[in-house]
Amino acid sequence: MLFEKHSTAALAQTSSEMTAQKGDNPLIWPLLSVLQSSNQSWKVHHLATELQNKGLMHNLDPLPEKDLFKRNFLLMNALYELQDILLPKQWLQVKSMEIQLFRIVPGNADLLHRQDAALRDYYLDWKNYDTCVNVVREMLESFWTSYQQYIGINIQLMNKGHALKVFELDETASDRDIRRQWKKLALKWHPDRDQGNAERFKEVCEAWQTLRDKSLVA
Repeated sequence: MLFEKHSTAALAQTSSEMTAQKGDNPLIWPLLSVLQSSNQSWKVHHLATELQNKGLMHNLDPLPEKDLFKRNFLLMNALYELQDILLPKQWLQVKSMEIQLFRIVPGNADLLHRQDAALRDYYLDWKNYDTCVNVVREMLESFWTSYQQYIGINIQLMNKGHALKVFELDETASDRDIRRQWKKLALKWHPDRDQGNAERFKEVCEAWQTLRDKSLVA
């Protein structure tokens, strides 16, 4: 019985740590660039190839079948995160063989969103990628580093006070506030958005790099 209690507590802690990492998938933003730059419909493996050509998709497992699964999981996780971020102003259709960004949200978007709930929940739960939280953290850190290099942001961390100012927050900001503001500002200034700004986007990314430790998703 004691073992069962200990195991349950350990699983609960791991689940909490995994949940805290949601939204820190660095593929969200390069995926937005790819989808914004084309009106075509994409397949998951074509998106993987596009990101690999940009140096943003790595080998994730020495076994080919596991590597394929993990690539697919990482991409689907990012797509479902992006779908939620873009609503209610844009609709990202997420089907493995038919992924496309629409500027006009369909009238039945709520129904479509509910229909995909089970699949979305699966891909947004990091336990389904790997049960070891450290493996997931290392993988995300590797992708984040590649994305930093790709967009050319300053590798020197900002002063924390400056980073909070960029995020329009103060010292009382909670972990949730920081993660929410990160998504909001990154989407607002993403250079492939109509009102985007590459320099402001880089600044937000640099601020996020500083504040990630505070939000428990480093």
